[in-house]
Amino acid sequence: MAAGTRSGPLAGFRIIEMAGLGPVPLAGLMLAEMGSEVIRIERKSSARAFLTIPEKYDLDRHGRSIIRLDLRDPSAVELVLKLAEKADGLVEGFRPGVMERLGLGPDAAHARNPALVYGRMTGFGQDGPLANRAGHDLTYLALSGVLHAIGPKDGKPTPPLNLVADFGGGTMFLIAGMLAALLERSRTGKGQVVDTAMVDGASMLAAPFYSFLATGFWTEKRGSNLLDSGTPFYDTYEAADGGYIAVACLEPQFFAEFAKLLPLSERFVKGQYDQKLWAGMRAEIAERIASKPRDHWAELFAPTDACVAPVLSFSEATKHPHNVARNTHTDPTSGMTRPQPAPRFGRTPSKVAGPANTSPSEALAGFGFDRQEIDGLVSQGIIDG
Repeated sequence: MAAGTRSGPLAGFRIIEMAGLGPVPLAGLMLAEMGSEVIRIERKSSARAFLTIPEKYDLDRHGRSIIRLDLRDPSAVELVLKLAEKADGLVEGFRPGVMERLGLGPDAAHARNPALVYGRMTGFGQDGPLANRAGHDLTYLALSGVLHAIGPKDGKPTPPLNLVADFGGGTMFLIAGMLAALLERSRTGKGQVVDTAMVDGASMLAAPFYSFLATGFWTEKRGSNLLDSGTPFYDTYEAADGGYIAVACLEPQFFAEFAKLLPLSERFVKGQYDQKLWAGMRAEIAERIASKPRDHWAELFAPTDACVAPVLSFSEATKHPHNVARNTHTDPTSGMTRPQPAPRFGRTPSKVAGPANTSPSEALAGFGFDRQEIDGLVSQGIIDG
């Protein structure tokens, strides 16, 4: 997406993304698709340790301009600081102290641009006894208390992909923090540091459950609560063809509709929240659903408020009529089927980002550098021509 064709609520904003893996690149993609000019700084010696993705599929880079620098070279560090002078925000995901050792920490950046919003992403935060420890989504989720609550009653805690800590507690909280700080800056003219820790974000996502726990509505015995498969009317069931159906009819009126169509014995309808009936209710629901294939149930319940849905794979989800009608995913002819940008803006719509612009000269021009400055950087070997 060229600078001149950018649209979205952040069009005109400039963001520096220090290259990394996981939640920071997703934030970079979202900021780019909301209209920001995002320049991604990659190390010349960097390479993914375990994953190589062709450029047309590499969403960690799409929508950005790429500059590869040797950050051991003071001239390259100076270039990043010059970029910071022209930027609205910077996002980085290194361990605490790494940016400072490079000479690119918040103090150095704010000395050049006091209005810069400096977004930091770590697993455990900038301080505390675990601040410098390595980790991954599952580690942070474990220490947040959230992982303990996810999984079957008679089984072990189940990793929910890396959606909860990395992308929920990480990316989304970094985005929220950056946008809040940019909004505050519009009133004060001052930048600030946004300290985003995945363990903090995952914990905050679970805030309602702390409320449930305090009131006695929630027990810490996994698989024994309203929303963790503890109830037979909020769970998944296997159909005759090996597919699965998600049943989520918590409210009595929705449960009554579900029971009528399944059908379910009347005694269960009258005693939906009678826990003495739940074992029998679960067995009867399982038996009924196992008698027909998944798509039979999907078709039966689709026009109802029974809160039942087929459990779709990623590829199946792109073909579901509702997702097709809302254009939830990109056209397969675009080179890769992927989710459309979200959320949606009525007046300043986001755009799907294409492959990265790997011309350093064009990247710097997009950040306001003139031709003479760019030619000087090329002649010094700081950037490629």
